[in-house]
Amino acid sequence: MTTPHPLEGTTTLLRQLAAWVLILAWGLALPGTAGVADGLVHAKNFQADARTAAKRRVPILVLFTSPTCPYCERVKSEYLVPMHKDPAYRARVIIREVSIDAATPLTGFDGTTTTEGAFAAAHKVFMVPTVMVFDTQGVAAGEAIVGLLIPDFYFGYLEAAIDEGGRKVRGK
Repeated sequence: MTTPHPLEGTTTLLRQLAAWVLILAWGLALPGTAGVADGLVHAKNFQADARTAAKRRVPILVLFTSPTCPYCERVKSEYLVPMHKDPAYRARVIIREVSIDAATPLTGFDGTTTTEGAFAAAHKVFMVPTVMVFDTQGVAAGEAIVGLLIPDFYFGYLEAAIDEGGRKVRGK
């Protein structure tokens, strides 16, 4: 009677495992709706966003970020992505992201073509994360929230900024 070699079949198992790893890695690298649902929407056209905001009578909250900023990721994952996914907040505010280093084209509130980086510079945003809330005309509705500040109170700062923006949009 012949006993199988202990490594027999291991090569097949390793090939199957490698194939699954590649499939998963490929799937995670695909852009698409899963990425949008799990993150924030990058600003593309603030003029169109402002029209939508005016119809809904809500402000536009903009998170200014940088790809290398760990605090930006924390603000997104702990505060703004959950808000963005929550239907109650979707009824109160439009949330967009702008990367201060990006040369990605962007339409400003006035309809002019600019870039994400130039939009950030025009609003004097040089530190990240920075949150600004705008009315439907593109005017800042209050003071910018610069940095993560005190994490325990950050949600309250966001709430206050959204409320102030809402009052300005509704003329109260």
